[in-house]
Amino acid sequence: MTNSPEATTPDSSRESTTTDAAAAPDAAPEFERLVEPRSENRLALESGVWHQISPKYVIVQFISTGSFLLVVIAATLVLTLLMHQLWAWIPGGIMTVILAWTLAILPRQARAIGYQLRDDDLVFRRGILWQRFVAVPYGRMQLIDITHGPLDRGFGIAQLKFVTAAAATGVVIPGLAQSTAETLRDHLVEVAESRRTGL
Repeated sequence: MTNSPEATTPDSSRESTTTDAAAAPDAAPEFERLVEPRSENRLALESGVWHQISPKYVIVQFISTGSFLLVVIAATLVLTLLMHQLWAWIPGGIMTVILAWTLAILPRQARAIGYQLRDDDLVFRRGILWQRFVAVPYGRMQLIDITHGPLDRGFGIAQLKFVTAAAATGVVIPGLAQSTAETLRDHLVEVAESRRTGL
């Protein structure tokens, strides 16, 4: 598995992708393997090369979610201790538990995100408790968008969004290295145009 820009070339077969990934000396850091649910009834990974997101995505999410958690705690303390509004313990406590749980499972969630370039489509998967597998045919892609906020730019990552005619099949791949996102976008636009021409 790799997250290197070289791995997103038009020839996305298992052999060529593996070879390109092994030959990439400046490949972006990545998780070692996709995490799967332990249940025997899980949606099993298909054969082929699964690409993963950058571990920097976890850092960015820790900073943003952690900052929000600190704001919630500070607001709760101000309302309860200084303004004597004891009711604030209830929503503050609930929000604190939810955000702390989100931070605790974040690394495992990030390791469960991956995508695969197949001959006719891109397959995206995420989730452990609630798994999601989406196959987006290249010929159905209408818009491929790269977005990144200030934190993302600071850590050199971006998210790639695919828009199709059916809104339910929209896919967002977060935490891609900037160079990977740009190369993957260009490759997918090229392949999508060739597939639409053949329709």
